[in-house]
Amino acid sequence: MDTLQRIDAYWRAANYLSVGQIYLMDNPLLTEPLRAEHIKPRLLGHWGTTPGLNFCFAHLNRVIVERDQDLLYVVGPGHGGPAAVAHAWLEGSYSETYPSVPRDAEGMRRLFRQFSFPGGIPSHVAPQVPGSMHEGGELGYSLAHAYGAAFDNPGLVVACIVGDGEAETGPLAASWHSNKFLDPTRDGVVLPILHLNGYKIANPAVLARIPEQDLLKLMEGYGYHPHLVSGDDPATMHALMADTLDAVFEEIAAHKAGSGKPPMIILRTPKGWTGPREVDGVPVEGTWRAHQVPLAGVRQIPAHLAMLEEWMRSYRPEKLFDADGRPVAEISETVPLGGRRMSASPHANGGALLRPLAVPDFRAHAVEVKEAAVQSTEPTRALGRFLRDVIVANPRTFRLMGPDETASNRLDAVFEVTDRAWNAAVLPTDEHLAPGGRIMEVLSEHLCQGWLEGYLLTGRHGLFTSYEAFIHIVDSMFNQHAKWLEASRKIPWRLPVASLNYLLSSHVWRQDNNGFSHQDPGFLDVVMNKKAEVVRVYLPPDANTLLSVADHCLRSRDYVNVIVAGKQPVLDLFTMDQAITHCTRGLGIVEWASNDAGTEPDVVLACAGDVPTLEVLAAAAILREHLPSLKVRVINVVDLMRLQPPSEHPHGMTDTTYDALFTTDKPVIFNFHGYPSLIHRLTYRRAGHAHMHVRGYKEEGTTTTPFDMAMLNDIDRYHLVIDVIDRVPGLRIQQAHLRLRMDDARLRARAYTHEHGQDDPEIRDWTWTAEKR
Repeated sequence: MDTLQRIDAYWRAANYLSVGQIYLMDNPLLTEPLRAEHIKPRLLGHWGTTPGLNFCFAHLNRVIVERDQDLLYVVGPGHGGPAAVAHAWLEGSYSETYPSVPRDAEGMRRLFRQFSFPGGIPSHVAPQVPGSMHEGGELGYSLAHAYGAAFDNPGLVVACIVGDGEAETGPLAASWHSNKFLDPTRDGVVLPILHLNGYKIANPAVLARIPEQDLLKLMEGYGYHPHLVSGDDPATMHALMADTLDAVFEEIAAHKAGSGKPPMIILRTPKGWTGPREVDGVPVEGTWRAHQVPLAGVRQIPAHLAMLEEWMRSYRPEKLFDADGRPVAEISETVPLGGRRMSASPHANGGALLRPLAVPDFRAHAVEVKEAAVQSTEPTRALGRFLRDVIVANPRTFRLMGPDETASNRLDAVFEVTDRAWNAAVLPTDEHLAPGGRIMEVLSEHLCQGWLEGYLLTGRHGLFTSYEAFIHIVDSMFNQHAKWLEASRKIPWRLPVASLNYLLSSHVWRQDNNGFSHQDPGFLDVVMNKKAEVVRVYLPPDANTLLSVADHCLRSRDYVNVIVAGKQPVLDLFTMDQAITHCTRGLGIVEWASNDAGTEPDVVLACAGDVPTLEVLAAAAILREHLPSLKVRVINVVDLMRLQPPSEHPHGMTDTTYDALFTTDKPVIFNFHGYPSLIHRLTYRRAGHAHMHVRGYKEEGTTTTPFDMAMLNDIDRYHLVIDVIDRVPGLRIQQAHLRLRMDDARLRARAYTHEHGQDDPEIRDWTWTAEKR
């Protein structure tokens, strides 16, 4: 066989294995005529995209062998799982990873049986597939993941196969612009392969139907040099694809050297290529009907069973596998060696490449606190100085992602040591733009998330900072990543990767200049729906607790960590030593704000989040002034998961500890950063839940002052005092006068705001003075 014949043999073998996975549970080599009992009772899988994927794998292997190229694949149409599994089995990595599925006839039988079968493997390019770092179950993120993998990997080429259905999504459309952020010198190269097979599940694909010249101009406008590979005759297509890849990799070398646009390939093949042309007189190959299972009635309809056998025998399996079911030598010769195999790439198992982050001592950035709740600091500005030092210590393995908000979120100290990554035109008025910068800013949360996921899954570290309300844009991407982590934890060979860290700032309580559209803390609710072993949520109330939490999160593995912290000045509550202790516990009694030491409290004022904490402290001061005999316990919660029982979350508190802190029979007024229902969800099993009363965001917002925003949602100090009077037995009637004064105070505060356009300085500049102690 010559080179192209060997490639064709590999392609036919991969197609045969793919069809077998969808249909067969026995008789893998067709050593006897197919019978109904050889067919799976439930036919699940997607054939339409699979032969095109196998075509790409077969040709990319030649490039890897001939050029000794380090190459990682990303499959956008992840429902083409049969192709990735077949590829891994042919390369041998599948059997190395799963010895119970050897490369022989029995291994082939098991490979077929397990696919989309109870107790087997999923139908997508899931974490169980060696060589995968992108499942592609939800479409739109392949190209962003590919670029994330390429950053800081100068010798790597990431071949990203983009499905034509996926290409219609917003995230994918934005992802073409990722080439403006990639530095050819210090980064790798992404080779997009836009696979146009014409159809989605039931409709034409848009890019497959626009005029070809328009499509080429579109890709040129995105900044690529497009190459067209189009046809349906296998021999012609093999020659064309081989010639195209040779030209493409020469262009890649030139681009790395500083000349020319990065190349991309437009691959146009029939959907369901080499499958049944017609079924029951209806066209299938080259139509939307080939998307999933072209022959659905194989067990029940003898004619369909015969068509399946004819289809599978058309690949000439007797020429592809020996009598024992092993791939013949001509196929094995096309496979790269060791870690050069795409299915054995260490980049696809990023934990194998992960090195611990060099984390400077965060205590060097501690805010000096001589007296609690007297002075104020911008927490994220302190964090920015810490992140600056993290970047210096990790110049090739840490990146900060965000949608044009690094400076807005007061993290601008990072620009003392680096720039924004930028590989497009620069004007004299621009600042901090340069190739290779460690700050990745683009006004697309999808790209920020996708880049960071690709970066983390290939063994690096990072942080994604966003306005709190707009992190909802990536709710679904978070879901997919959390599912990947959860599945990976159950796969022994998948090594832990660095955690996905979110910093949510410009949050709901201090979006007073933008208003209602920017006020939404609901991402916390989305996160809390995921498995406890994967997610963590932190609400540090001041700068020192933020530094402690950030240090912990940056060091962690296999989690999604969500940190909510404001950028506006907040009172400094804890010295650094106190902050470390408080964050290690996850919550605790604020001693200097409580007056119940040595006795039972009459009421517990709990809080989570910087603004809710401020209002609780101010309420405690009012109660101490007007009701000095009332025993008040103030509890601040940093780690939200501590509120759950240990049966629900590893960070959870025992009932004994929870009851000692929150009591079982005293009213608890909980002032919360987010939606009140979340606290009820976390505490509903606790003995004192009937006494839990939660204040939080209740969808009241506008462009207004910080304190007016608090009053709109009843988390303000005056309303909290009213809550105490209403909830503590005996106070409602006894303290009716104080209750009215609190109502009046709210009215005066709102009137002042409406007249002066700002909060009353007595409220705005409130501190916990010495006489309150």
